[in-house]
Amino acid sequence: MSDSAQISKLEGKLVDLQSQLAFQEDTVQTLNDIVTQQQGQIERLNEMLVLLKNQFEQTQFDSGDGQTVIQERPPHY
Repeated sequence: MSDSAQISKLEGKLVDLQSQLAFQEDTVQTLNDIVTQQQGQIERLNEMLVLLKNQFEQTQFDSGDGQTVIQERPPHY
């Protein structure tokens, strides 16, 4: 095999490697964007969960006669 044929073959391999690297960089960036979005969603969901927990706990406070809302009898009793 001549030197020019080997150089041409190496150039082809180099181009393939560069293409693969570019594809991987794009994939990593896309995955990073998705992870960043998901982190934002997780943070918002955690905030909502805290608010819901606080609301739930407030509904269980005493209703004035010493019973919690869960322990109260329904009005038809």
